[in-house]
Amino acid sequence: MSREEYEVVIGLEVHAELSTKTKIFCSCPTEFGGEPNTHCCPICMAMPGALPVLNEKVLEYAVKAGLATNCSISQDSKNDRKNYFYPDLPKSYQISQFDKPLCKEGYVEIEKENGEKKKIGLTRIHIEEDAGKLNHDEFGGGTLVDLNRAGVPLIEIVSEPDLRSSEEAEKYLRKIKSILEYIEVSDCKMQEGSFRADVNVSVRKKGETKLGTRTEMKNMNSFRAIVRGIEYEIDRQIEVLENGGKVEQETLRWDDVSGKTFSMRDKEDAQDYRYFPEPDLVAIRLSTEYIENIKKALPELPETRRIRYVEEYKLTQREADLLTVSKHLSDLFEATTKICNNPKAVANWILSDISRILNEKEMEPEQIPFTQEQLAEVIQLIQKGTISSAIAKKVVEELFEEPKAPSKIIEEKGWIQISDEGAIREVVLEVLKNNPQSVADYKAGKDRAIGFLVGQAMKQTKGKANPQMLNKMLIEEMGKE
Repeated sequence: MSREEYEVVIGLEVHAELSTKTKIFCSCPTEFGGEPNTHCCPICMAMPGALPVLNEKVLEYAVKAGLATNCSISQDSKNDRKNYFYPDLPKSYQISQFDKPLCKEGYVEIEKENGEKKKIGLTRIHIEEDAGKLNHDEFGGGTLVDLNRAGVPLIEIVSEPDLRSSEEAEKYLRKIKSILEYIEVSDCKMQEGSFRADVNVSVRKKGETKLGTRTEMKNMNSFRAIVRGIEYEIDRQIEVLENGGKVEQETLRWDDVSGKTFSMRDKEDAQDYRYFPEPDLVAIRLSTEYIENIKKALPELPETRRIRYVEEYKLTQREADLLTVSKHLSDLFEATTKICNNPKAVANWILSDISRILNEKEMEPEQIPFTQEQLAEVIQLIQKGTISSAIAKKVVEELFEEPKAPSKIIEEKGWIQISDEGAIREVVLEVLKNNPQSVADYKAGKDRAIGFLVGQAMKQTKGKANPQMLNKMLIEEMGKE
């Protein structure tokens, strides 16, 4: 089996819960959590005779998403019934949009590994209601339905099959997530299911133009799982074809523990859903003025912010790119910079230690537990000479574990920097005495020897010595000998 002989084709359907206060067709709250079946009413429970009323804020947020992703906005749209039976869908149909979506023919740009920009087409963005949630009791052997989520407004963002690798798919999803966060239409909390994706994967021999048979992995809500799922499915489909088999069009479930996909059911096509116009809702007519007003009120998007960071804060293009990928990181950068007025230092801390810890802990930026005030205080403590950069790294790690005032952390841990000349000179003399070879190397013109000596002194003081004073004093003392 050789992957090089095959081309991968990926299309994504992103479902993002909108951050409206109430549901799409009733006034029940959309907030996450709550006791099961406490955020529902006769409308979202589909009681006989209960009629839906469209939440206007849902339209506004969907149009915002369309404008931010270069879509054309339809002034003539409608809702449709999508018929299917599932235990958490109380009406046995979902109110969605079929042939007249609110937004269509858009695109977003991602950056490939070689720095080249690639446009990923968007087929459509439409509005629909979310289903409820099934809670499976493994011990009791039953399943309970929680309808708190039923009727929560969603937008579904459907991409063209323009993605050619799991890396491109991840970049595209991160870009969509970032845009939705910037325009503040969804909190995109993947751990709460408010940003999830259905992943369509197919393979074909290189040079072929006809698409291969696709499979769909449903409701995936972590970037890591999506990448792993795509990689597994590529290998599985190629293996099937190489062995003379045929890939079946089906809906799959990704199991993160075993790292495998399992068949759930045959994949439905549009005709299986028996779409027809929703008779209980009027058609949606949007004026040019309505769309223009939303366009004028759009917040600053990642691209604009990136340019501003280079011009206003003198960051490098790479620093600006990395910071603006996440709205939360970008907001943390701006808010911290306002307090300590040191954009370069703030960017360095966010892109180095903070990003490293986020990766190690597999956390998203919105899960950062400390505030901009606490991060600004760390930087100010370094500027004042109260702590060294080495100690500051430890403080940032502590902030992830137990966020509180950095000054309190260094006091409790005894991490205040040693800036007493007498104490530092004592350490310097001892280090020089114990490392004669490094002293000789330095005198022979090997400048790197000073780095070793500073390291030894920092080790002896457990990172608490003022590094500038230490460096200066080492050079002075070696000059005397």
